[in-house]
Amino acid sequence: MSGTLTFKEAKKKNLKTLEAYVPVVARVHGANHPEFHDVQQLFDTIRMSIKEAGSTQPELHEYFARLREVTDNYTVPADVCESYEAVYVMLAELDHAYHG
Repeated sequence: MSGTLTFKEAKKKNLKTLEAYVPVVARVHGANHPEFHDVQQLFDTIRMSIKEAGSTQPELHEYFARLREVTDNYTVPADVCESYEAVYVMLAELDHAYHG
């Protein structure tokens, strides 16, 4: 088996941490990186879609496509903290697992 996570595994691994990190990163970096407010909004939409879907696979293609656009394919800005970078890494992992 490859090292690629399933979407279910990626959700379990990353969702709770993202729920904690995203609002903090938005508060700390939002003034200098206003695009992160879009990231926060998209993450909230993804999170709600996952919860509403229950055990079924939610339809998230559009939201991940928009996240890739807003984040320039999860490219971490040079002037941010490790938490900001961690958010992008976890979102990218969710995205890849969803499309995997």
